[in-house]
Amino acid sequence: MREPGTLGVYLCGPTVYGPPHLGHGRATLVYDILRRYLESTGVRVRLVSNITDIDDKIIERAEREGRPWREITERCEAVWFDAMGRLGVGRPTDVPHATQYVDEMIEMIGELERAGAAYATADGVYLDVARVPDYGALAHQSLDEMLAGGGEREVLGAGAKRHPADFALWKFSKPGEPSWPAPWGAGRPGWHSECVVMSLVLLGEGFDLHCGGADLRFPHHENERAQAVALGRSFARHWMHNGFVVDAEGEKMSKSLGNVTNLLDLLDRYDPRAYRMLLLQTHYRSPVRVGTDNLEAAATSLAGLDAFAARTADLGAEPDAAVMAEFRARMDDDLDTPNAMATVFDAVRRANAALDAGDRAAAASRAAAARAACAAVGLELRGAAEVPVDARARAAELDAARAARDFARADAIRAELQAAGWLVETTKAGTTLRRP
Repeated sequence: MREPGTLGVYLCGPTVYGPPHLGHGRATLVYDILRRYLESTGVRVRLVSNITDIDDKIIERAEREGRPWREITERCEAVWFDAMGRLGVGRPTDVPHATQYVDEMIEMIGELERAGAAYATADGVYLDVARVPDYGALAHQSLDEMLAGGGEREVLGAGAKRHPADFALWKFSKPGEPSWPAPWGAGRPGWHSECVVMSLVLLGEGFDLHCGGADLRFPHHENERAQAVALGRSFARHWMHNGFVVDAEGEKMSKSLGNVTNLLDLLDRYDPRAYRMLLLQTHYRSPVRVGTDNLEAAATSLAGLDAFAARTADLGAEPDAAVMAEFRARMDDDLDTPNAMATVFDAVRRANAALDAGDRAAAASRAAAARAACAAVGLELRGAAEVPVDARARAAELDAARAARDFARADAIRAELQAAGWLVETTKAGTTLRRP
């Protein structure tokens, strides 16, 4: 960490021209899990995640629908943060908007031009990638391979570019399009210039971590890095890329392929925590298939954890140190959430076994560890908070009646609790309540 105890992180945020899709949901959840885990260990995380509120696709939608472009961006941003809230994603420390930093972008492009790394054409200003000796280092690919796999953004373009990989820093606006005055002519910044400026302004040179989806490695992240290198400025120290969301056939989900499932539909059909659970059970660098079967399996796993939380609601103890050490070792190993969650489920199994055997002390410490581990990755368990004080008191009275061998009274209390909608479970360790 550049600053001891503090991690500066930049996460590429959404381009607000439509509803969020499953890929958006995966990226934000992965880095929310990372952030929450680090904060649980005492690290202060400053997360900067931008809003791209000026882009060709925004302008295209505005023209197609005959609506002001700002109306589209403001509405889509509101939908975005509503979806993130439903997913349980914490709001970033800073949420810069591209349109707030246009002056700084113009200044940076001017510096690149003065350094001989940028040149103007009839349709904009471009970066000369030949002036970046290690261009392509982040992608670990040859230039031909990168150009063939440039993702959803246009890599090649019209105009008098010196090299096919040269990319736009500034685009001249057509009549009626949003624009800002600049020395080269009225226009708007290129996508790659937006993020490099916002990250450097807010986090400073040599910030700790830049992250996003694997599809952003090239061209977006490579082109951000190239601008910083061309200016002789230190950029991100480390990079982190999460894997794709794929469909049933293993094809990457993307708008261009027409197989994107709207994240809002998932949130309406399933417990939003199920998506977090599914991603926790998949390594962040691996592709993940999101379908009815594995979402329902994730929801079933959640139900088991919720039932466990209800069953152990009245058990207070310090978390089992061995369980927490194993959990943290897994998380510290390249964010190995699948094995970290396996540790959690093993602790739940052993806690339930201890309760069945009447060993409340062992059960309590393992239960506390399972709850602490879930909290550390942002997985909110339901159950404990849903058992009100009066219901718990009646459960305690049931246990007292059983201890006094007043089984008629115990049965009456059990019937009362069941009539109130509780599942009543009585073991050697005592009575627990949970909702069906």
